Amino acid sequence: MLMKSWPYPRWVAHRGAGKLAPENTLAAFRLGASHGYRMFECDAKLSADGVVFLMHDATLDRTTNGHGTGGEQAWSALAQLDAGGWHSTAYAGEPLPTLENLARFCLANSYLLNIEIKPTPGAERETGEVVAREAARLWQGAAVPPLLTSFQVESLKGAQAVQPELPRGLLLDKLWDRWLEAAKELGCSAIVCNHTLWDAAVVALVHGAGMRALSYTVNDDKAAQRLIDLGTDGIITDKVDLFSPAG
Repeated sequence: MLMKSWPYPRWVAHRGAGKLAPENTLAAFRLGASHGYRMFECDAKLSADGVVFLMHDATLDRTTNGHGTGGEQAWSALAQLDAGGWHSTAYAGEPLPTLENLARFCLANSYLLNIEIKPTPGAERETGEVVAREAARLWQGAAVPPLLTSFQVESLKGAQAVQPELPRGLLLDKLWDRWLEAAKELGCSAIVCNHTLWDAAVVALVHGAGMRALSYTVNDDKAAQRLIDLGTDGIITDKVDLFSPAG
């Protein structure tokens, strides 16, 4: 099967700037951009009142001064949290962004985005639907839409149901039974694997199905070179200060 054209660059900055700035904040995306990156990965979930905001964990404790499950709180409360002070004093007071905040930044600068749908447990389908609707609204008329990815099949099903034209990718931390068939049923354009799972045979399977082969989270030269030699298509990295995105 022929692969569709792929508008995304090889190098993608993980959560904005990896670990150099507080993840999933606008400060991180600005820092990643200052290192030359023009595509970013972020994590998106829903507040209790349906606002799409950026956060990786289900709970607030690791990356904010809040406590408990983020998805159980209204956006009015989440918007007051400090999402930067945990990282370093230089970023104290950095707020949690909404997906709309990040979309404005990306669209104004012609940056591209991989939105990982990261639902609060129990809200997989709804999160996929809402994130996809919001992405379609925010990027309406844009030359290149965001790539929606998730480990959660139900989230991708939700996205597929409401906005089938948005590109999707299945995230894998292991090659579970029928993973390729599931990706085909979801109409995915990409498989995004833990980078250690790729070998020549798996790359050939994915490319043969007309999909792209992407990797997370690649932070050393040897691993990156192995993936390039295998002919994979995208590398998500924390090391925005080590890898030149022009490479």
